[in-house]
Amino acid sequence: MNTIKEGKTTAIVAYLTMVGALIAISMNSDAKNDFARFHTRQAFGLHLVFLGFAIFLSNWYNEYAWYGLYVFYIVLWFYGFLGALNEKKISVPLVGNYFQKWFTFIQ
Repeated sequence: MNTIKEGKTTAIVAYLTMVGALIAISMNSDAKNDFARFHTRQAFGLHLVFLGFAIFLSNWYNEYAWYGLYVFYIVLWFYGFLGALNEKKISVPLVGNYFQKWFTFIQ
């Protein structure tokens, strides 16, 4: 339980934009907190998916696709952020388990 309290700040910072995720990665580089690592991977993945689809949609404009992207991102971001605030390690729906597998370089 103590490791959750120690990593909570880093976990919350990770959800504050892509820059926040990169800051959280560096914050956790020495501490190696498991709770912070979990949420940093979740947040980094969410931000990366959002940015990737935003770049794709900027070339192929469809208003409804943009709405879908923002709803998808905001709902999953909010789910992950609340998990970090409530000190729970719950993966975001649909993609969270993949983020844990893909981003193993985040220690």
